This record gives sequence, C-alpha cells and structure tokens, in this order.
Amino acid sequence: MDEAELIQGAKDGDRIAARELYTRYAPAVYRLVFRMVGEEGLAEEFTQDTFIRVFSHLGTFRGDSALGTWIHSVAVSCVLNGMRKVKRIRNRETGLELAESVPSQQRSRLAPDLKESLARAIDALPLKLRTAVILHDLEGYSHPEIAQMTGVPEGTCKTRLAGARSRLREALAPFALE
Repeated sequence: MDEAELIQGAKDGDRIAARELYTRYAPAVYRLVFRMVGEEGLAEEFTQDTFIRVFSHLGTFRGDSALGTWIHSVAVSCVLNGMRKVKRIRNRETGLELAESVPSQQRSRLAPDLKESLARAIDALPLKLRTAVILHDLEGYSHPEIAQMTGVPEGTCKTRLAGARSRLREALAPFALE
C-alpha cells in the first residue's frame, strides 16, 4: 500500500493500515523523542502519546506537508507539553539523587570523550534550544519545517538554533584545538 492508501485505510478504521503507518514511523519518532528527552521511559511514553494523537487527528491531516513531517510535529508538541508536566512534578520532588549527581572535583578534571560530552551538553540545553538543535542539526529539518512543527516564527527557530550552538560551543570549548 502506498502512503495515501494507508492514511485513508487508517481513517476508515483499517487496523492493518494503522499498524503499517505505526511500523513505518514509530522508529523515527522514538529517535526524535529520545533525543529531546534523553530518557528511555519518557521517550516510550511520549512516542505512544504521539501515535494516540496522530490516529485521533488523522482526519485533520491535509497533506500540505509530508506525513512524516506532520507526525514529527505532533511528536514535538507531545514532548513540549509532556515535559512541562514532568518539570512541574520534578520541581515538587526532592531527593538524595541530586547530591549524587554532582560530580566530584576529581571526576570533573578528567576529560571524557567528545561524543559523551556532546550528548551531555545537548541534554543540558533548555528544551526549546534542545528541540531546535535536534530538529535542525540531527534530524535535518529546515527552519520553515521546524517553525511549522513548533508553532513559532521561523526567525525564532533560527535564534534558538544560534543560542543552542553558542551554548554547545561553550560547553565543548575544552575540546577545541589550540
């Protein structure tokens, strides 16, 4: 089945068509969501939320963009909304885990490899900046596509990407060659 037939089949309640759409897009959605949230459990939850919303709103898909782009915009929306809830919950919690997460001075002097440092630096970015750098630099979306997904002006997307890149440069400065 081609994509248009799958969409129509899923709209008509065909479980096989819906399953095929899920099978085609779930891995890419999970990767995007995982990059944004950095936690397996949350990534699985938000991926599931994404497809619940996709299938309940498939009738609103007009075909102005590729289906994959539309699904990714739904995923970004689910992550942004979900992370607000997670942040509220986590702000209410306190625990000893916080004390254990502070690196000792000895460990902070050791230079971890660049890939791990980059991943940590991306994870440390505020969600809006992290979203911009992940969608543009890692997923390859254009600024107009990101603007459509996130519901913000294209200029804001560019500003957020520049801010994210600036913070990443600062975080990775120890790796710069002198």
